[in-house]
Amino acid sequence: MDKLIIITFLLWVEVAMALPPPEDIPEEILRTEIITEGRSPIDNKPLTAAEYAELEAELAQREFSPEINPKLQELIFLLRIRKLFNDINPF
Repeated sequence: MDKLIIITFLLWVEVAMALPPPEDIPEEILRTEIITEGRSPIDNKPLTAAEYAELEAELAQREFSPEINPKLQELIFLLRIRKLFNDINPF
């Protein structure tokens, strides 16, 4: 009886369960693909390569970096200290 259950189970399982769907693009092809679009670092909107280069040039020409709320700046500093502490002492 046990053998019959095992044989039935083996016949029922699909042979190629671990294979990806045929419409998936292989990773080797994706690694060689040239990316011609990007996302804005400001608002995460999709940009073309020309728009992205123009935005980067515009951001590089700014004299001053954007002002950050002092409370937010302090919070970022404390989070960095906490991360440093966690890296040194994982317990």
